[in-house]
Amino acid sequence: MRSPVASQKSLRLAPDGVSVLILDQTLLPHEVRTVRLRTLAQAARAIRTMQVRGSNLIGVTAAFGIALALRADPSDAALEAAHATLLETRPTAVNLRWALDLMREHLRPLPPGHRVAAAYSRAAALLDEDVAINRSIGDHGLAILRRLLRDRPAGQPLRVMTHCNAGRIATLDWGTATAPVYRAHEEGLPIHVWVSETRPRNQGAALTAWELGGRGVPHTLVADNAAGHLMQHGLVDVVIVGADRVTARGDVANKIGTYLKALAAREHAVPFYVAFVGGSVDWTLRDGVRGIPIEQRSPREVTHITGVDADGRRVEVRLTPEGTPARNDGFDVTPARLITGLITERGVCRASAAALARLYGRPVAARGSGPRL
Repeated sequence: MRSPVASQKSLRLAPDGVSVLILDQTLLPHEVRTVRLRTLAQAARAIRTMQVRGSNLIGVTAAFGIALALRADPSDAALEAAHATLLETRPTAVNLRWALDLMREHLRPLPPGHRVAAAYSRAAALLDEDVAINRSIGDHGLAILRRLLRDRPAGQPLRVMTHCNAGRIATLDWGTATAPVYRAHEEGLPIHVWVSETRPRNQGAALTAWELGGRGVPHTLVADNAAGHLMQHGLVDVVIVGADRVTARGDVANKIGTYLKALAAREHAVPFYVAFVGGSVDWTLRDGVRGIPIEQRSPREVTHITGVDADGRRVEVRLTPEGTPARNDGFDVTPARLITGLITERGVCRASAAALARLYGRPVAARGSGPRL
């Protein structure tokens, strides 16, 4: 049964038609709180501090951030400044740049007096489009899950492993990696999800488990390092993850730890799929390992952890000896050769330059072309 709390939207326009309401994901699963964004600075902070996170949601939040900025000043200079401010908040997710460029191109030709209304209208359209797009991803992924279920003993659930949170709260609904799972559950198919905890920010443990529970999807939380063990013992039927950036040849940047799961899946012949929207493809880039910028986050996320104590109070505790240095790469890159297939709103394809180009009606880039970021 779906919990009304766990079904709360990750972003919506406030009743005043001006400010934006977001679900503060840094407080989940222990506290459900809505935060109101009224300014460009607040929108940028929400993205930077991961009050909103997930490539799709970041892009739509940035689009509304442009609208909020233009309310204060609709000039060309303000539009460019807002674009630059929001672009630097998260370097890895390409949907951020995609949404910001789309908004700028849409608004530049308009007189300043018409820009605010146009900005809100375009941002709202992106929100609605995201919901429909992710539903399509779910439909295409559902066909894969149906096929895999045919190989399971009658009545036995299909065992899906995911990583991080590519769920409905990382988008505007449905999610990317979770969309096929939600569609399968909606259709009454037997399914079980292995939820990888996703250290150091624990988005699997805190967010994916929360939303799956809210929608009544059977799931079990596992330590990140248990993934290979479960595959080795035949307990995983398929892995589905999301993506923050996909190169023109199908390399994928996703939350740190994804690459290790892809390696284990290849070793044990477990299908490994990546689900994403077309806005996640960086058509300027081929080599993801060399070219995708990897966000370096605070070492404190590794050395400390936040939770609630026995009295329900939110507390942060240190895990390491005092003064221990730590490195915190936010993402890693899974090469296309380790990926079974890409699940998109346009269908499923191989992780290759030719297949992606055909799917999106683009020319195949020459080998080595495109800037290295």
